[in-house]
Amino acid sequence: MIAELTRTATDILADERARFVAEHPRSVAMAKAAAGVWRGGAPMHWMNDWASPSPIFAAQGVGAQVTDVDGKLYDDFCLGDTPSMFGHADASVAAAVADQIKRGAGFMLPTASAVIVGKLLAERFGLPLWQTATTASDANRAAIRWVRAVTGRPVVLVFDGCYHGMVDDAFVVLKDGASVMKPGLLGQVHDLTTTTRVVPFNDLAALEAALAPGDVAAVLAEPVMTNCGMILPEPGFHDALRALTRDAGTLLVIDETHTISTGPGGYTRAFDLEPDVFVLGKAVAGGVPAAVWGVTAELSARMDAAQARIGPGQSGIGTTLSGNALAMAAMRAMLSEVMTEAAYARMLAGAERLVAGLKGVIAARRLPWSVVHVGARVELVFADPPPKTAAAMRKALDHTAVEALHLWLINRGVLIAPFHNMMLVSPVTDDAAIDRLVAAVDGFAVAMGDA
Repeated sequence: MIAELTRTATDILADERARFVAEHPRSVAMAKAAAGVWRGGAPMHWMNDWASPSPIFAAQGVGAQVTDVDGKLYDDFCLGDTPSMFGHADASVAAAVADQIKRGAGFMLPTASAVIVGKLLAERFGLPLWQTATTASDANRAAIRWVRAVTGRPVVLVFDGCYHGMVDDAFVVLKDGASVMKPGLLGQVHDLTTTTRVVPFNDLAALEAALAPGDVAAVLAEPVMTNCGMILPEPGFHDALRALTRDAGTLLVIDETHTISTGPGGYTRAFDLEPDVFVLGKAVAGGVPAAVWGVTAELSARMDAAQARIGPGQSGIGTTLSGNALAMAAMRAMLSEVMTEAAYARMLAGAERLVAGLKGVIAARRLPWSVVHVGARVELVFADPPPKTAAAMRKALDHTAVEALHLWLINRGVLIAPFHNMMLVSPVTDDAAIDRLVAAVDGFAVAMGDA
């Protein structure tokens, strides 16, 4: 089946590329101009990772829709790959940011909003003490430095296929059962496998064996694997993960940057996880670069002790822009006015509609596909049943079919996350947009069958 899909997907891609170029003259022209001033033709290289022959140049985003420079309107189910999960140009965030920028963006000093944001974070996520960062990558780096300082242990354990931003320690995968650095990793002069251990998600026996030497400072984990195709935890996995880490004297860092789609308190509150460190980025400031990480009171005390033991000097943790006034204003608006119970109720209802629609297409067309979701985050997987490990997901992933689907959707006015078949439903995504997405996927399935 995969070989057949790849052949037909190649045919579809050729047609859809020609259609894109014909219908997006201004984006194509801007891409050519950008190539003269931006290496790779875009301000950030992953802006070229969309399935379109050249980047779509955005003009504006309002609610759950984006308009490009060619005047084309898109139903946006990518939402900036999460930062705009609650919709573009939210009025509350826009007002807060506009007010703060007139009074200064950053002072390297706390503001009154910082106190309020800290209280809101503690109330929402359950951990009492917090720090800020500019991105979730920075927050994860800080957490890793601290857990090593506190425990005196060198090793961090991650799950195969994980995503924790630009964290060097997480760029390790399994290949033929052995830990290796990720293919394509640039400029890395240290062997990351000496201080990073990697095991398959959902494999408790492998996890227990990896913790057994007693040298693992922390497990860094997404509650649900979200970047290699979505992989849900098996029943009891998180309870066992927490028990095994405690028995091994290993700290647990939960990165909720993607799984905040689960509910107002993330996957952690919805499923009563008990992390020592909680990391959140992207959506927390509504698209303004910001992240936060919280710790338990017990871990905070151990951090104080480690700092006293190490003595004065430069910790190497933190950046000048972290916790700036603009980010604090945006987070205050998000936590108090946007990321509400009512907003999540709308998101979750929309996601259920999307899941039902996609499953209907799969059943009607008798496709070997499946749908996985966590809260408002939905993944269409070209395999049935959905794989339970990253290794199995890699075998099932048909890159050509994924690219063909993405470009098919783009040409029909729908955006989903460019890296895999991930779709986000926002509180302002209407039913008609969901139905258009489902209809477009159905059309793709028909085209694949007819090609």
